[in-house]
Amino acid sequence: MPTFSRSQLLLTLAITAVVLLAIAQVWRNVAGIDLAFQWSWVAFAEGIGLGCFLSACSFALYQLWPAYRESAAQYMQLIIAPLQMGDWLWLGLLPGLSEELLFRGVMLPSWGLVPTSVLFGLLHVLDWRQWPYALWTTIIGLAFGVATLVSGNLLVAVTAHVVVNWISCWIWGRMPREA
Repeated sequence: MPTFSRSQLLLTLAITAVVLLAIAQVWRNVAGIDLAFQWSWVAFAEGIGLGCFLSACSFALYQLWPAYRESAAQYMQLIIAPLQMGDWLWLGLLPGLSEELLFRGVMLPSWGLVPTSVLFGLLHVLDWRQWPYALWTTIIGLAFGVATLVSGNLLVAVTAHVVVNWISCWIWGRMPREA
């Protein structure tokens, strides 16, 4: 598994977010997709609730399924370990916004729930030995997609994604590391 320095990881995070946002914007313009994104305290609260629920499920899965624990730990070690606490802000916001605009904003209306969720899960595959983590991110993608479809507001998925990322950073950042 490769290792990244803090600056390499932050630069990769920023470039990836810009590329995903650009793809989403071009796709949106070409396909004429109107983003269902509207500020609402209710949608914001629903996103926080969904993010907390999914984080609790992930934590339970981490405790109960050794293969998921191993694959999630490898992913978190690669992505979160090089970062400082202040960097977690960006790890929540950049993927939360860019991935949701692409996957739930333009892909979901174009391709549907299941293909979009599977592609979202595959985006998180760094190594095929991490298939349990990719499976979980596919399920999270389904939850984000259903939330977007039910609420009619992309804000729910964006907020939930940011919350999941922040909680993951917070939990992982406090877990003891093996020497």
